[in-house]
Amino acid sequence: MTTAAMEPLFEGADWSFTTLQRIHDACQEIALSELGLDVYPNQIEVITAEQMLDAYSSTGMPLFYKHWSFGKHFAHHEAFYRKGLRDLAYEIVINSSPCVSYLMEENTATMQTLVIAHAAFGHNHFFKNNYLFKTWTDAEGILDYLDFAKGYIARCEERHGQAAVERTLDAAHALMSHGVHRYPGKSKLDLRQEERRERDRRAHEEQIFNDLWRTVPAGPSKSALDLGAERRRTVLGLPQDNLLYFLEKSAPRLKAWQREILRIVRHVAQYFHPQRQTKVMNEGTATYVHYRIMTRLHEKQAISDGNFLEFLTSHSNVVFQPAFDHPRFPGFNPYALGFAMMQDLERIVTAPEAEDREWFPDIAGSGDAMAVLRDIWANYRDESFISQFLSPRLMRQMRMFHICDDPARSEGVTVEAIHDEAGYRRIRRQLAREYDISWTDPNIEVVDVDLAGDRRLLLRHTVVNGCLLQDTAATHVLQHIADLWSYDVRLQEVDPAGTVLKEHLASPRAMTRAA
Repeated sequence: MTTAAMEPLFEGADWSFTTLQRIHDACQEIALSELGLDVYPNQIEVITAEQMLDAYSSTGMPLFYKHWSFGKHFAHHEAFYRKGLRDLAYEIVINSSPCVSYLMEENTATMQTLVIAHAAFGHNHFFKNNYLFKTWTDAEGILDYLDFAKGYIARCEERHGQAAVERTLDAAHALMSHGVHRYPGKSKLDLRQEERRERDRRAHEEQIFNDLWRTVPAGPSKSALDLGAERRRTVLGLPQDNLLYFLEKSAPRLKAWQREILRIVRHVAQYFHPQRQTKVMNEGTATYVHYRIMTRLHEKQAISDGNFLEFLTSHSNVVFQPAFDHPRFPGFNPYALGFAMMQDLERIVTAPEAEDREWFPDIAGSGDAMAVLRDIWANYRDESFISQFLSPRLMRQMRMFHICDDPARSEGVTVEAIHDEAGYRRIRRQLAREYDISWTDPNIEVVDVDLAGDRRLLLRHTVVNGCLLQDTAATHVLQHIADLWSYDVRLQEVDPAGTVLKEHLASPRAMTRAA
């Protein structure tokens, strides 16, 4: 079987915008007709190294509001880059429609081809089709909403002062990982509608807020509380694990503009929520897609042997996985693990062994690798992907084993699982757990408010696997909660049986009370 030759897309390292168009069209032909990808329209932007550093500093979103922490991150990244101690990403891609891919102008023509294949088609397909992104994000409205957020916060700084706005943003950012609705019923946002309804919603919520807090006794008649404990929790929506949402709706002294800032940060956290759960799958998909597209371009003679060798050098660096005893071992490289699993699935579907048929009877030997991969890309996240599709062969190839370092056990560090039938399942289960946010993120909920007394806010952390909160981080974050709540906050860490293991207390700072 022969492959029809194409005209070379470029010669040498130089490129022009006409070259980029030819590259995009050639990648698109392979992505759509041969790989069967389904993507948003593409928008390609070329930026400088300094602009790439700036995008790094604002969580990968070039269109974002200003905050002092972004400047700190920019100075840090720039210093390391100028000293040659770190490289920059070749691209940044935004989950939006159109899908915006930012390419660095210093890239060679080969690298521009690679990043267009990786971002504009690999990431793009995953963003559009994976169920988490469909459920939690609004690709149509995110760019307009970010523009609204940037302008709104700038206006707040003009009206209320930069210091006051930064204090609110600092507190909101500290709680960003606890600002997500984790259940599909509350997750889907229409960000354009959110922007349009901002004024009406704010007026309505202020009225609700006044009605609620008017019921709080102000004098010695506190014992005659109208709201019983059950009704009080119902009115306040307790227990509530979305801390930013609770404070936005119920904090008694927040001003309307502060509530809107909490809402903005909460919506941004919601946007990033699927990305936290799909790092291995997202990068693995994009890496697999760019490898397939670049290989086909080489087979069609659209890129030369030299160009392909340049690509392979970069690709090998991206998927490099240090051994466990290597000084540079950081854990599993998501690019390496994701790409290896995608290639392994292709092998299982097209050329399975007896072991594969035993472990994966539904897909082994089915023949259409891209159909299987597209289904997996659409319907899984990292935890479920690893727990169902990590094969024994790949575990052996990557030399995986499971060790246990439990201080409560007298034998110290022990090897818990090796390459046998039970060991494969245990390794796979343990590795999948490392990507399960219900296991790795602390489960903290608002459980009650003492409306009749000192209005103290009670939070509860349900301890999993004996892992308590780190004291310094808990103290700092609890202080931000107290500043937003404007009254004392108590956090109890409890085990699954309900036994209180530890307590943390925080009071609002004087400047917050005065404000």
